[in-house]
Amino acid sequence: MGFSFEQTLLDNPFVERVWRTQTETAEPFTSLAAARWELVVTRYKGKTTLTVRGPETKATLACSPTDTEFFGIVFKPGIYMPHLPVATILNKNDITLPAASSRSFWLDSAAWQYPDYDNADVFIDRMVRRNLLVRDRVVESVLQNLPHGKSIRTLRRHFLQATGLTFNTFKQIERARHALLLLQERVSILDTVEQAGYFDQAHLTRALKHFTGQTPASIVKPNSSTQVSLLYKTET
Repeated sequence: MGFSFEQTLLDNPFVERVWRTQTETAEPFTSLAAARWELVVTRYKGKTTLTVRGPETKATLACSPTDTEFFGIVFKPGIYMPHLPVATILNKNDITLPAASSRSFWLDSAAWQYPDYDNADVFIDRMVRRNLLVRDRVVESVLQNLPHGKSIRTLRRHFLQATGLTFNTFKQIERARHALLLLQERVSILDTVEQAGYFDQAHLTRALKHFTGQTPASIVKPNSSTQVSLLYKTET
């Protein structure tokens, strides 16, 4: 039995969405490449933890534990924690913050209550007041196709600092996730090639195998039941 995600978009300048899911049995799944970092609260066997999870540049196989609840806060591109460079938590180099009690954890020399799905805004507002989150306006401008007046070298530095990724890698991940959504929505393979901006079907296939662990044919196959991590619409 697979697991499904509930997710909500937030009207917040720092956070893109919150999500939650729970598992009943141990389930293998594909962890998709992801261009955003997130905070994940896990409740397993009566213990709660909070993990800072970084972007992932390729798809990997994973297994969900039995009887576990997950809640996540996904940050917008350009948002980062200045004391924790995103590049240091790439590709499963996640950091679990130390527990202060059964209901709280240590962050910035203070005990914080674990957030939940319904109070994420309050939690994020506190992080902002403590200067634990920074907005990189240059990265935001680039992704919104707005004027920024910066050199290519400066743009690269901003993008690496704020996302942990190069601009090209970021866009490749976003495009592959967009293509996966199109195929899941029963858009044809050839139309997906065109709509997602790939050169041809071979280009699409290579990208999907690397970033989603699947091929176009396996995705559109009737009754395909491959379980994947959180998938959402991108701006690509």
